[in-house]
Amino acid sequence: MPGTESVGQRWVIGIGGLEVRCAPAGVIITHALGSCIGVAVHDPYAHVGGMLHAQMPSSAKSPDLARSDPGRFVDLGVPLLFQRAVEAGADKRRLRIAVAGAANMSAVANPLFDIGQQNLTALRKALWRLGALIAAEETGGSIPRTFSLDLATGATTVQSGAERRQL
Repeated sequence: MPGTESVGQRWVIGIGGLEVRCAPAGVIITHALGSCIGVAVHDPYAHVGGMLHAQMPSSAKSPDLARSDPGRFVDLGVPLLFQRAVEAGADKRRLRIAVAGAANMSAVANPLFDIGQQNLTALRKALWRLGALIAAEETGGSIPRTFSLDLATGATTVQSGAERRQL
């Protein structure tokens, strides 16, 4: 999958990256979530976890890119993340969902330019269609974040600068 790099028991995903693992241990991590949105899912009983780093809310304006890199788009990436987690053995009803990112990096208050908010709205719509709810989130603001999922525990961590928080 584009945007994914395996480093031992650590999988780093970039923009458009989507990684799902059935593993008792390891970490999936993504860096530089500005207006992009990171979505982590974890089923503790099946030992399945996954993460998506989506850049844009809708694939409608970029059909060619959507075909080659569906993880770049919230509307395609979120259902694909759920599909792959279920294929790996997760039960959709047990998935804990954590979200980070969706910052307003343009410092303009106009919603037309706030891609982060558009990504968050698209995410909420996609999850509603899937019948899923967010368990933890750190979104908005104007700072980039690093987001990680510990496959052993299901813990999700957000880091911005030197500050690190568990969701």
